[in-house]
Amino acid sequence: MTLFISQLINGLHVGSIYALIALGYTMVYGIIRLINFAHGDILMIGAYTVVIAIGSLGFSPVVAIISSIAVCVLFGVLIEKVAYKPLRNSPKISSLITAIGVSMLLQNLALLIFTPTPKPYPISLNVEPIALGSVHISFTTMLTFGVSLLVMMALQAFVLTSKAGKSMRAVSEDMDAAVLMGINVNNTITLTFAIGCALAGIGSVLYCIAYPSVSPTLGSLPGVKAFIAAVLGGIGLIPGAVLGGFLLGIAESLTKGYISSKMSDAVVYGILIVILLFKPAGLLGKSIREKV
Repeated sequence: MTLFISQLINGLHVGSIYALIALGYTMVYGIIRLINFAHGDILMIGAYTVVIAIGSLGFSPVVAIISSIAVCVLFGVLIEKVAYKPLRNSPKISSLITAIGVSMLLQNLALLIFTPTPKPYPISLNVEPIALGSVHISFTTMLTFGVSLLVMMALQAFVLTSKAGKSMRAVSEDMDAAVLMGINVNNTITLTFAIGCALAGIGSVLYCIAYPSVSPTLGSLPGVKAFIAAVLGGIGLIPGAVLGGFLLGIAESLTKGYISSKMSDAVVYGILIVILLFKPAGLLGKSIREKV
């Protein structure tokens, strides 16, 4: 039982990180039906920003984290303006291929600038874990879990109650009708990318505190797993992204604890196949019929 609870806590920890990244995927997909495969690489950009801010510029950790989130937002908006906006009226496959191309471009630029050698992440949290009987819960786990829940609730409230959030929902429902109603679609999409990339910046800090090694391919695997989490919960749905992240993290952790750490990725991809076969809309999603 102790092993099970420990693995469950570990799963919630990594699942919370997947949930934060998945929220960025689901925000963009919910608005413009684009799977932004470059989203995971924004995670890598945020991590390197902290390394540079503290190691080269001498910033404090708090200032470095704020700078990291700001740089992630800047890159997200720039990518949307340069790579995605010109293809907005093109077939979806064009945007998808472009997203893969942007991802490869960012990774290779990072390889060129920073070299493949991993760099240590300069922020760590040296706080004693909380002991609950024979189970120990680290402060990093509690922080990550709490941040993911707070972000989900804040984001859901923003989308449901704010004027910008209502504009996002209108653009998601019918972009042409939103234009006729006077909504600035371009600004709404840019804001969506900015929010999604800010979440990736927060996720990069929490991920690198748990796994303190920064490399050009840092965001590849977490990005793919976060995408699977978004699909699992119901891509386009904010609660679905968080639920999918938690479930995927727990499944991965239990696989490592009871089967084999080498099988954890296979189980994750197996979950994607099963969910696409039997419930392609995700656990919280609803199938919608469309006329062709």
